[in-house]
Amino acid sequence: MTAEPTLAPVSAPVIETQRLSVFYGATEAVKSVSIKVEPNQVVAFIGPSGCGKSTLLRCVNRMNDLVPGARIEGDVSFRGMNLYADGVDPIEVRRRIGMVFQKPNPFPKSIYENVAFGPRINGYRGDLEALVEKSLRHAALWEEVKDRLTVSALSLSGGQQQRLCIARALAIEPEVLLMDEPTSALDPIATQKIEELIYDLKQDYTILIVTHNMQQAARVSDETAFLYMGHLIEFGPTNQIFTNPAEERTEAYITGRFG
Repeated sequence: MTAEPTLAPVSAPVIETQRLSVFYGATEAVKSVSIKVEPNQVVAFIGPSGCGKSTLLRCVNRMNDLVPGARIEGDVSFRGMNLYADGVDPIEVRRRIGMVFQKPNPFPKSIYENVAFGPRINGYRGDLEALVEKSLRHAALWEEVKDRLTVSALSLSGGQQQRLCIARALAIEPEVLLMDEPTSALDPIATQKIEELIYDLKQDYTILIVTHNMQQAARVSDETAFLYMGHLIEFGPTNQIFTNPAEERTEAYITGRFG
């Protein structure tokens, strides 16, 4: 994004894909997927391994641009603006649509510098200390680290590291947060903290999460998208997907008959 996008109507979705297909070389990993994500919603992508969940997620902030041989067909829009249009800066896309990965990946720097890094390189001119504190508070980590901001982030537990990575993503003040299996490497207590955090964060952010954990999807999301072999099989309110799915394949996956 080299300039602010034209404001879309208030009712426009935050994220929308239209007939989105993703190819790695000749392999079609995502096949003509169309979804709309409304503001302040948590949307879970579920489905068997290799079904296209993470590939679809990475299209939303153009992370697939970094994969050799990857290309897309169709459209991905953010507040009505095509993210793949000529002149759109993928770095700016990733600033406004942040991402948290499966494995915590803090920088080998202090806790403070991990959070301050993004705003600093983006030329942030405000009160950096206040922004770091705000981001750590939003990530429910401030009370645990406020007295040791200068120690290495690598000294934190796995769950704390993941919350630090969430704080790092929030520090660049995105509007959308993407999470790719953010708790799969964590123990149950740390997982619960992240799930509680997701619930709190949706007051201010729109969140898309890939998860292989059916119970987690049911707990944290407002809407669920079930993908299978690259196809979007069903997309709708989470309660409906888990209690009264329209598609037999959705029911079979959720009840464990395959996947």
